[in-house]
Amino acid sequence: MTERIHDGTAGGTDDVQGSPDTTDSSNSALMGTEGTSAPGAGGDGAHGDGELATRDGHGELPARFENPGLPAHVYRRSDIDPKAAIRREREVATFFGLSTLGTVLFIVAYFAIKPAGKSGTDLLDAVSLSTKLLGLGLGLALFCIGVGAIHWAKTLMPDDEVVAVRKPMRSSDEDRADAVAALKDGAAGAGLGRRKLIRNSLLGALAPLGLLAIIPLRDLGPLPGASLAYTAWKPGRRLVTDPTGRPIKAADVPIGGVIHVQPEGIDDAEHPIDERAKATTLVIRLEPDEITDPKQKKWAVDGIVAYSKVCTHVGCPVGLYEQQTHHLLCPCHQSTFDVTKDCAVIFGPAARPLPQLPLAVDSQGYLVSSEDFQEPIGPSFWERGER
Repeated sequence: MTERIHDGTAGGTDDVQGSPDTTDSSNSALMGTEGTSAPGAGGDGAHGDGELATRDGHGELPARFENPGLPAHVYRRSDIDPKAAIRREREVATFFGLSTLGTVLFIVAYFAIKPAGKSGTDLLDAVSLSTKLLGLGLGLALFCIGVGAIHWAKTLMPDDEVVAVRKPMRSSDEDRADAVAALKDGAAGAGLGRRKLIRNSLLGALAPLGLLAIIPLRDLGPLPGASLAYTAWKPGRRLVTDPTGRPIKAADVPIGGVIHVQPEGIDDAEHPIDERAKATTLVIRLEPDEITDPKQKKWAVDGIVAYSKVCTHVGCPVGLYEQQTHHLLCPCHQSTFDVTKDCAVIFGPAARPLPQLPLAVDSQGYLVSSEDFQEPIGPSFWERGER
């Protein structure tokens, strides 16, 4: 708490008041010109003799109140005791130092605790410890800078009462010059020039603070390169149901039916989860005469078409199919695709149709992919046109 010094006029204790010049000038700022009070402020105004006007003379609130003026300025202990000011300065520097330690803790925890390569309970323990230490370091760094700045302002920076008179929005050149001078006086009052301990500790806390935002960017992983341009679908790869992994034949897909499929053997890939996310596909069967697009008809098998399940807006799963309208709906942002028009976008924020997977039938009658998607699946990315 900020320690204040009071005198007997306010409550019977020793008091250190503001100087008469400061108080008188502050009070006179609220008065009219040449020492006269403004109308209704206790002087000879519209109602004269210092009397307050009332709305109807029956004890209601007055239309104007007397100007109470400003109370005498009460000094803080650090304003009059150099030793107290030094103690407050050290307290502020301590908070800034703790902020620096929080930043260091965040950086050390980020690099020292690596959940990668662990499994089972060891993985969970490593993630838990890493998360706790990162949160502790980040919280300590930001909290202590805030507390230090508040403590600095409340105990060492000037806290004089100031009266601001309403003026036109555009100040005169003289007023602007006065404002610049006031800012300079405020900067001088903050003591950054002469309180080197606070200045240096604040710089030490702020300088590494940007690392808290920059270092975690490493977790975004390496640049995707061409990994987003290709999926696990290859010529002759069978379509299997997801998640049971059962191969399907054309006869297994009824008219109006929808089956979620993955390429056979995808779990044997080096990164099966990533490959599953890219290769997830919807198989839909239409009446053959409902397909009018030549490319769509060429890549279909007896009215069976296959499209990527990854929305071209932001990559949500497009899993809602309206059988009567032949519309595929993305539940995230309501992008809607017309399957009979090669999954063209008919509503919503998606910018491109869903990519179609070319289909064929193998010698045993199972549905297979004749090749990979002919364009990158999912939302746009910078390198999309470099395939």
